[in-house]
Amino acid sequence: MYFISPTRGRLAFEEMMADIVGYITGLPTSQYKIIIGSDSQVKHESCFVTALIVHRLGKGARYYYRKKLHRKIKSLRQKIFYETSLSLELGGLVAKYLAECGLDDLEVEIHIDVGKQGETRDLIKEVVGMVTGSGFQAKIKPEAFGAASVADKHTK
Repeated sequence: MYFISPTRGRLAFEEMMADIVGYITGLPTSQYKIIIGSDSQVKHESCFVTALIVHRLGKGARYYYRKKLHRKIKSLRQKIFYETSLSLELGGLVAKYLAECGLDDLEVEIHIDVGKQGETRDLIKEVVGMVTGSGFQAKIKPEAFGAASVADKHTK
């Protein structure tokens, strides 16, 4: 599993997590938020992007992303559920890694590409339930910038 960092290039999961831990421990007096969000674009096939953002509150952020190509998914419901499951999969791995490093007090937020406006509003209850049932905090649009802005930027 490889990730792309705009500043560090291609990184394996362990390298990315070591970079994140270094970023957090480099300025331990700051507060941090870990945000994970996925988005997709469908053309000839579906391109899913999952972004991991480390937000140093009030002092900027770093982000990493991975792309995954999949057969063309036409169903909006299936696409949203798959995006959410990709975010949850990464969220579980990240939370486990952070706990092993003694950083289990860091909350992991999952940003879901659904909102009260538009076609996705009927899916909110189900996908938010998936995320909170997995032990993470869920954010939807317009607060879901991890999915709607960062991941979206790399689907095109």
